[in-house]
Amino acid sequence: MNVTRSEKNTAPAHLGHRPSLDRLREFLEVTRAGSISEAARRLGLPRATLSRRIASLEADLGVRLLLRRTTRLALTRPGEELLKRAQRVVVDADAAWEAVRRLDDIPRGLLRVSVTGPHFLRLFTSFLRDFPEVVLEVQSTTRHVDLLAEGVDVAVRIGPVRDQDLIARQVYSDRLIVVASPEYLGRAGRPVRAMDLTRHDCIVGFSGAWAPSAKWPRWNGGTVPVAGRFSANEIEHIRDAAIEGIGCALIASAVVAEDIGEGRLEPILEDEVGADLPVSLVYADREFIDPKVREFVDRAANVIAGEMPRPLGQSATAGMTRSTP
Repeated sequence: MNVTRSEKNTAPAHLGHRPSLDRLREFLEVTRAGSISEAARRLGLPRATLSRRIASLEADLGVRLLLRRTTRLALTRPGEELLKRAQRVVVDADAAWEAVRRLDDIPRGLLRVSVTGPHFLRLFTSFLRDFPEVVLEVQSTTRHVDLLAEGVDVAVRIGPVRDQDLIARQVYSDRLIVVASPEYLGRAGRPVRAMDLTRHDCIVGFSGAWAPSAKWPRWNGGTVPVAGRFSANEIEHIRDAAIEGIGCALIASAVVAEDIGEGRLEPILEDEVGADLPVSLVYADREFIDPKVREFVDRAANVIAGEMPRPLGQSATAGMTRSTP
């Protein structure tokens, strides 16, 4: 196609100077990091350079995007609107670039992964060895991350997946059970009905931010209110506290199967309180799946199904389900 010089250089006056895709990427990274200093570190840029580029972006748009507060940046309303739209623009642009580069089907580029638990180090190291063009960033958290907003490619999701914009590949299945130590039960008594838990110390996780969970699921579909003096978002802390006699804990059976077998913990209310606990690998639903995402998901599925602790009362393969998106 022939393009004249005037066609190259002329744009409608009302459009002004449009920010480049790189400026949008930098803005997104600042919002994810919560500070220009941290975003600059992640991007490998001098802080002054990134600060100048954000200021230039605001000048180009004619609006303030960020409020500089003492401890953390905050988005203005225009900033919130740009964030919402820029996320999709960057995702679509990345998909376009990757669609071309994927023609050789070689995993390469940055891969951001969110996991829960300590069972993945061998997966990470072998993946990096086999694919030297991949840069891997791993975040360990019990929180359900927002893949699009936080720029995460793949996440391990414990529990139901309700987001219709995600592909979920279930790779493992367990169940939540209530346990307590013999010492605690001898001191506080054994609950015989679900509502008895309201009179017991319960070790709880967090339902979000710093909000301790206030209810546990019942097999009949209801819930029972719970409370206690110890809350934690790390499953090993919950397990250890239960063994030490701090209270009753709701926990994945695989985590405490050995403790139950050796008498450190006892299951209670098995027919009343608990829930199924699927474990899935989730990633964004896109027209083309990046080779590094596809390869990582396939490998992670095998690791999780083959190396995760065995759920209580299950054989080596029972209860594990695999589904292909």
